Amino acid sequence: MKRIILISIAMLFLGSLMVYAADLKNSKIAVASSGKTEKASVSNRAARCSYYFIFDSNGELIEVIDNPYADASRGAGPSAADSLAKMGVTMFIAESFGSKMTNALKNNGITILGFEGSVGDAVKTALKGRE
Repeated sequence: MKRIILISIAMLFLGSLMVYAADLKNSKIAVASSGKTEKASVSNRAARCSYYFIFDSNGELIEVIDNPYADASRGAGPSAADSLAKMGVTMFIAESFGSKMTNALKNNGITILGFEGSVGDAVKTALKGRE
């Protein structure tokens, strides 16, 4: 009986690790940017930045998108957070975050990272933190 319980616990644990590994493999990192190159600075305006860089879990650039909420009159933070979540983003990097965006990101299960420097360096730092 004890052996069956131990095997069951081990199977649950291994299954959880496999799901976690799959999640990391499919995860995406978004970076708020003021420019369109990886040398551009990480934006200090998370919700109202000019561009979002989207990277895969290996740090490879997938796409750069114009921020559709950069000029929104209100609700930019929650709208941007919801949009990033729909794209499968699991980590979001900006220099600073407003409280509404922070709450919306957390509600969507997105980890936030404050970073000052270039977009490329931000992604390298994020990937080092996952090791």
